[in-house]
Amino acid sequence: MAVNVKVLIPAKIAENTQVTQYTATNVSAIIDKFTATNYSASAATISINLVTQFDSSGNQNLIIKAKTLLPSETYTFPELVGHVLQPGGFISTIAGTASAINIRSSGREVS
Repeated sequence: MAVNVKVLIPAKIAENTQVTQYTATNVSAIIDKFTATNYSASAATISINLVTQFDSSGNQNLIIKAKTLLPSETYTFPELVGHVLQPGGFISTIAGTASAINIRSSGREVS
């Protein structure tokens, strides 16, 4: 068994449509950190799904629903730390506003 520390989602702007941000391809993945920063001048929201293989993003796998970030706020989502994605599982996000929130996630891939 090999364990690789990895950036799961490189820093990027979260889209205001549901987007798969990371897929555990041929590995299991453990989320160690997920950070979001609202860089806009207004409050903005983000929702995060942890989805199993062969499923799609929806209420059944919604982990964070419309978390409001105030202007210039950074949040580290302790609710996600330690969650495991089995092979084929993925992290999906949707921001309530385009061009408002930066995200980044790191963790471990186990093969």
